[in-house]
Amino acid sequence: MDLKKFLLDIIFPQFCLGCGQEGTLFCQDCFSTIEILEHQFCPFCKKPKKVLSKEKCRIHQTMNLDGLFAATSYKNSLVKNLIRNFKYEPFLKELRGPLTSLIITQFLLTKNKYFIKDKKNLLLVPIPLSNFRKRWRGFNQSEEIAKILSRFFKIPLLNNGLIKIKKAQPQVELSMEERERNIKDSFDLKNPQAVQGKIICLVDDVFTTGATMEEAAKVLKKAGAKEAWGIVIAREELIGRVSRA
Repeated sequence: MDLKKFLLDIIFPQFCLGCGQEGTLFCQDCFSTIEILEHQFCPFCKKPKKVLSKEKCRIHQTMNLDGLFAATSYKNSLVKNLIRNFKYEPFLKELRGPLTSLIITQFLLTKNKYFIKDKKNLLLVPIPLSNFRKRWRGFNQSEEIAKILSRFFKIPLLNNGLIKIKKAQPQVELSMEERERNIKDSFDLKNPQAVQGKIICLVDDVFTTGATMEEAAKVLKKAGAKEAWGIVIAREELIGRVSRA
């Protein structure tokens, strides 16, 4: 056992954020209670609409984002609590492993595993943060998730290729229309050649309205990316959102 970790566990013992069990921030018992989504849904339809892997919704053929893989629902209170502790104070970076394992589990247990079978043309691209937000948090949560996915699935990672060039308001309190205006023209690519002809997997923690991923996908497609797909831990409920149809 790592001596430093052993001593830290004695001085600052960890307790599960779900049940309070000592020893880990996210125990296996709590992990097993989280429902893994078995199906893909159109990212942009107001009412949940199932789509097949590698298939776009008929209504939203013109969107730049080709589809979304979400491991679970953000309405789950435990998932929401874990992500909030990861992204906001106390910024528990060690939650990156347990949270990313939800994505890995979904890909291994569902038909989505066929999407990542041909790794030759796949490229993982994390959604970037502004320099200010990254300094404030100490890390980019999307990068941390993408690094683990890259190692586990052996998919190349383009880190710091997609960059944030415009300081925008945090999206969390904005409406759908405000999010789209807020994020517009926020991204750029350092090396467009790196994405040409590639199937891009955009990695983030939560998918809400899709404004951020759609804007990033637009930049990638303009640079020559063949496809752009989203991969997230959790997505907000579709019902109640303003439709993009």
